[in-house]
Amino acid sequence: MRHEPVLLVIAHGSRDPRHAATVHTLVEGVRALRPGLRVETGFLDFNIPSVQGVLESLAAEGVRDVVALPLLLTRAFHAKADIPAVLRDAPRGLRIRQAEVLGPSPLLLSALERRLYEAGLTPADKPATGVVLASAGSSDPEAIAVIAEIAREWRHTGWCAVRPAFASARLPRTEDAVRELRELGCARVAVAPYVLAPGFLPDRIARGAAGADVLAEVLGPAPEVARLLVERYETAALEHAWHRVGPLPRMRSLA
Repeated sequence: MRHEPVLLVIAHGSRDPRHAATVHTLVEGVRALRPGLRVETGFLDFNIPSVQGVLESLAAEGVRDVVALPLLLTRAFHAKADIPAVLRDAPRGLRIRQAEVLGPSPLLLSALERRLYEAGLTPADKPATGVVLASAGSSDPEAIAVIAEIAREWRHTGWCAVRPAFASARLPRTEDAVRELRELGCARVAVAPYVLAPGFLPDRIARGAAGADVLAEVLGPAPEVARLLVERYETAALEHAWHRVGPLPRMRSLA
């Protein structure tokens, strides 16, 4: 009987208890979409269980195959350095494949729009509404370029305008982007947090949205996000199986 790889969702972690609660709710959504799939959650910092602790427990149980899925929206330092470093220190008996980060994806755009509509907008409001795509921010140029491209792509779906903003590391801040959209002539301004869970930086985004007409909730356990986790898992699991049966198998393969 063939066993599917265990899905290990890797979250950043936060001192804010809302962060872990949101992550666990999202993971429950994944379990509902894929009954029978074993899904575990590990945190890089602040919360338990740690990623290393989960991997050690899985190895002790005799688990062989794991797909490690970063709960990240962009491919920046955590995806490029922190997570691979943790996975390299995993017990040697485990075969691990690191899945791709969540963004960019059309499913995330759908989740962003869902949150805006839940906050009171309708599709009919789009031509008169400017949107601030407010992300946590990063010092990684690749991640910043991805956010800018998402804003450009989203603009073409009918919004008056879409401007990226960042809670840290880069400018503009949310309040600056709100002001720019006002000056541009948008009748209404909405802020869409491009973040997965509440915490320090999402709270900074919310404060910067004080001058906007609409502030959406974080993406959190939106159904589209849960579906995207399943999609990323299934892609990585197929690649994992290919490496396992190929002519040159490796004990650990990190994307």
